[in-house]
Amino acid sequence: MNDAIFAGLDREVFDKHNDYAYQDQFDKGLNEQLIRSISKDKEEPEWMLEFRLKALQEFRELKFPKWGPDLQDLDLEQITYFAKADANKNAKSWDEVPDDIKETFEKLGIPEAERKVLAGVGAQYESEVVYHKLKEEWEGQGVIFEDCDIAIKKYPELFKKHFMKCVPVRDHKFAALHAAVWSGGTFLYVPKGVKLTEPLQAYFRMNAPGQGQFEHTLIIIEDEAEAHYIEGCSAPKYGENALHAGCVEIFVGKNAKMRYSSVENWSKDTYNLNTKRAVVAENSTMEWVGGNMGSGVTMLYPCTILKGRGAHADHLGIAFANEGQLQDTGAKVICAADDTSCNVVMKSLSKAGGISVYRGLLKVMPNCKNVACRVECDALILDEISRSDTIPDMQILSDDVSIAHEARAGKINEDDLFYLMSKGIEEETAMAMIVNGFIDPIVRELPMEYAVEMNRLIELEMEGSVG
Repeated sequence: MNDAIFAGLDREVFDKHNDYAYQDQFDKGLNEQLIRSISKDKEEPEWMLEFRLKALQEFRELKFPKWGPDLQDLDLEQITYFAKADANKNAKSWDEVPDDIKETFEKLGIPEAERKVLAGVGAQYESEVVYHKLKEEWEGQGVIFEDCDIAIKKYPELFKKHFMKCVPVRDHKFAALHAAVWSGGTFLYVPKGVKLTEPLQAYFRMNAPGQGQFEHTLIIIEDEAEAHYIEGCSAPKYGENALHAGCVEIFVGKNAKMRYSSVENWSKDTYNLNTKRAVVAENSTMEWVGGNMGSGVTMLYPCTILKGRGAHADHLGIAFANEGQLQDTGAKVICAADDTSCNVVMKSLSKAGGISVYRGLLKVMPNCKNVACRVECDALILDEISRSDTIPDMQILSDDVSIAHEARAGKINEDDLFYLMSKGIEEETAMAMIVNGFIDPIVRELPMEYAVEMNRLIELEMEGSVG
């Protein structure tokens, strides 16, 4: 993967779709028969079917959230919760993937990324993983990188021990929905002492209209181990609501380090109601680096629970709200031990009437000592009709703490813009340069290849900013 791949990246790459006649085989709506059908199709153990059915009941009992974005236009009976294209499931060779699906992923940089910079890569299309592969050198060290549908059968005890333990089924309505209909995703296990020097990636693609995608990401990093995992997501625009309600669960052992990076670029049709959470043990670090754009409505607040003494969390994120978009994003950190610390830096951009919201939680549990946390949220508003809100929630239940919170909102500096234009730079290009400088502290934390992609996506969003 290199600059040349993304130089030609445009909106058509994401909005172009393949034939979706296969979707006619799958019904819309949610019921017990569908749950049983999913479990049977995947040949799951009996405990998982029971788990799904109980989650369905919990989903029916739980209410829609009464805070945040309005979800009244999301008709859950018009969503297709499970669909699969005519593809060989979980191919180990790229040649085995059907040509139309292969072409889609190649345009998005898969498997170019695998050849260049990755220790392993997975690709999910609709409800099923179509390709998954890990380099042999890491397999030899005991690393497991599998589709969750495979992992539940190959590693049943390890999977069951951790599945939906970080994010309980009753956490909220869409967590329960996910638990009932989840499909595909990634299972990553890194044994004690193994330090992955190359990142792993999974890419999730919705192709058909009215589709739901519910991939489950389960990551277990043992003591003294390290890993970096990257997720990318996209979907074409149809003018028909789609739903993404994935779930990410991360368990970080003692003296370990985990970085999770994501670039989510769903279409404006999509409600992105994703849940991500990590539990971090003693003297370990959890890093989140994310970019959110594209989806019509986003509710996403990665959460870190600092459970062990000396645990640390970094949350770095960008959200871009363009016309007709509401990006409600942020971070949650819970300090539950002595000597814990965190650094939260969130950047948002609003354009053409888009609304960006930072919604964050910082909680320090009673009697925790020597806790140090810093939260910074900056908003750049690109015109007169857009909006940015900051909604921080700080629950500090201990006295032995050092807490800092900064929030800034502003517009493009006219002096900076004039200076660049005086050097012969066109206004739209000058604005893009200022925006790139604003988001640089986050983008620079991505691997170079993904930083290039993020910058190109921001450029696409900035097109037409002048006039």
